[in-house]
Amino acid sequence: MRKLLIFSLLTVTSFAVETAKGQDNPTVMTINGKPIALSEFVYSYKKNNGPDVLEQKTVKEYVDLFVNYKLKVEAALDAHYDTLTSYNKEYRQYRDQQVLPTLINDADVEQEALKIYNSTKDRIGPDGLVLPQHILLMTGQNPSDSLMAASKQRADSVYNAIKKGADFEAMAKQYSQDPGSAQKGGEIGWISRGQTLKAFEDAAFALNKGEISQPVLSEVGYHIIKMKDRKQLESYDELRDDIMNFIEKRDLRRQIAQNRLKAIAEQKNETEQQVMDARADSISAIDQDMKYLIQEYHDGLLLYEVSNHEVWEKAAGDEKGLTKFFKKNKKKYAWDEPRFKGIAYHTKDIADIEAVKKSVKGKKFSEWATVLRTTFNNDSVLRIRVEKGIFKKGDNGLVDKMQFGVADAKVRTIKDFPNDAVYGKMLSAPEEMSDVKALVVADYQEQMEKEWVKSLRAKYPVDVKWDIIDKLTITPNE
Repeated sequence: MRKLLIFSLLTVTSFAVETAKGQDNPTVMTINGKPIALSEFVYSYKKNNGPDVLEQKTVKEYVDLFVNYKLKVEAALDAHYDTLTSYNKEYRQYRDQQVLPTLINDADVEQEALKIYNSTKDRIGPDGLVLPQHILLMTGQNPSDSLMAASKQRADSVYNAIKKGADFEAMAKQYSQDPGSAQKGGEIGWISRGQTLKAFEDAAFALNKGEISQPVLSEVGYHIIKMKDRKQLESYDELRDDIMNFIEKRDLRRQIAQNRLKAIAEQKNETEQQVMDARADSISAIDQDMKYLIQEYHDGLLLYEVSNHEVWEKAAGDEKGLTKFFKKNKKKYAWDEPRFKGIAYHTKDIADIEAVKKSVKGKKFSEWATVLRTTFNNDSVLRIRVEKGIFKKGDNGLVDKMQFGVADAKVRTIKDFPNDAVYGKMLSAPEEMSDVKALVVADYQEQMEKEWVKSLRAKYPVDVKWDIIDKLTITPNE
């Protein structure tokens, strides 16, 4: 989830630094000896302060956020996270999603569209396309002579009725045993040679528009075929839009680019990765938006890795630290109304109501779920259904009724589990860290984050050119 949040804004965005055309791109700050260009700072500011951002920052307010971000990246580089195979694989995946499409242009896609058209035209051949209707009288697999004779007799009867003026589509709906086409009057859609049964195909392509065949035997039964229409494949210009839509829906642009990448690598006798690295560098040299987007992928993944190691996982796994933090800040986690800490449960056998209470009595709350599962639901037969938690009024109908005294509480009934009960205790405030662990973890992480940033600012020198920042005006993205 955190990684998704980090990359939620990483999309290509254009921007313009509000300086006169031709003016240079000065260094707006230096972090650990590395210069940050004004254009990079402006790019980052505009990406993170667009119209959809709830709490927009002023330029001065954003400086601290930007500096902290870069300091964490420096910490990640010092810890050599950028040398990890897993990191480099993920970074290149994100980067290449942006870079790969640049290996081709519209002319390459047009060429692929023509290739698809010509291939289709060759496959269809000189006989073109036909739009047949048929009525199928099935014979089944390995039919007996008597069944074959009966099927042939039915087919002849239907055919003769049509020859005498019966409506083909009506007969198809009534008698055809092909459910896919019967309700459409026997129509099966446009086909070319090689797409259906050979006996059916040979008979269909021998018909002119409007003609009806005598019963034709195929592997599945007897067909009476009517040729509704036939045509040659339309011209490329007529089908171009459809082919382009096909290319987009099938994501063939990416496949075209992949094929181009493979060809370039073979031509240069390089790996595909080497080709992509060089392409990313060349694009970054001429496309400022792409340069900073790739930089964001690079830095964002490093930020995730180092933050996860230094703050998120460390805080979440520090039970002693969390407990100490909770005790020190216990008043902060006070509830505005009581809670019920326990279980709401339903049993098949009324005797299990007391058995449940005895099984967890004296056990740690964190152990209750395991105890109940192994004691009552350890095989294929479920004896109880349980919801465990810390409930406030309104969370659970059974708890509302039996603990909070809500007379009209809606209790959910569970089929085959008619006996309802609750077990636990009422709390006016959290009694232990685990009662509000999610909140404690979030606050503990925030404290660790602040301490970490403070240490980074002491470790890495930061020089902000406030004379430039103070004069900087950035127009928000539209």
